[in-house]
Amino acid sequence: MEALRTRLLLSIPLILIAYFLSRAPSRMSSVAPSNPWADGPLKLITTPQFQTKKTDIFTTGSTHMALLHNAILRGYNSIYHQAPLIAEQDKAHFVGYCLAWFKFVKSHHDDEEANLFTKIEDLLQDKTIFDETHKEHESFLSGLAEFERYLSGLKSPADFSGEELVRIMKSFQEPFEQHFHSEISTISRFADHPNAPKQGTPEHDAAAATFKTWGKSTVTKAGVTDVVPFFLLNLDRTVEDGLWANWPPMPAPIKWGLINLAGAWNSGFWRFSSCDSSGKPQELWAYRAAAAQGSQAKS
Repeated sequence: MEALRTRLLLSIPLILIAYFLSRAPSRMSSVAPSNPWADGPLKLITTPQFQTKKTDIFTTGSTHMALLHNAILRGYNSIYHQAPLIAEQDKAHFVGYCLAWFKFVKSHHDDEEANLFTKIEDLLQDKTIFDETHKEHESFLSGLAEFERYLSGLKSPADFSGEELVRIMKSFQEPFEQHFHSEISTISRFADHPNAPKQGTPEHDAAAATFKTWGKSTVTKAGVTDVVPFFLLNLDRTVEDGLWANWPPMPAPIKWGLINLAGAWNSGFWRFSSCDSSGKPQELWAYRAAAAQGSQAKS
């Protein structure tokens, strides 16, 4: 009896691993986009490093911020295009996907305001550098809050209306897009600030460490089973001549685990993502589902 109990206990981790692997995003089928994709209506950002070839800390920092912003913008676009097409059986998971996007954006905003901005202000000894950025944040927060209230207030997923969600999104679309582009330009210009630290100084090393530390933590602390997979599955690794194919830098097994093990927890959400588990753009799920339903109706 004791031997049987031991075997059962040892088998539990294997069963759990098998279960999660069966739900891993890497098992989902993927096809190249042929319909409108997640590169619009919000325009994606060309990274400052790709554009200028500079490698100073502010060009590098704003570049990494741009890559993160682009994942958010693709998330917005993937929701915008798919919302009116969501089938009844997909509504619950799509609502979860949308709320993961909201959590990503809200956490990103809060973490910038509470941590990153103050550290850069202290570094440059200038409390005015983010005045315009603070105003830009305020310009879309009410619309973002309405987005979350609508989704969280649904009595049932069946009550979800894609048309209503798109209406709400359009209400803050313009200031949202403007801010996510403008913030990159703002940070990249700090390289020309009179108090910008010179390379080789302790202040320069401290600034580089600030960007690196913040970049590592800002997404993971927002949520490992929702925000992290959302981020990684809306990160196009083919852009800019594949320059960011291995970004963010982390051991391959860790990245695989964050996508496929952490991602398995909310596996139903990720069918709506703009990229597959290898970081390649994929046909948005709602278009695939609508095409399959049309084929069945004809047959």
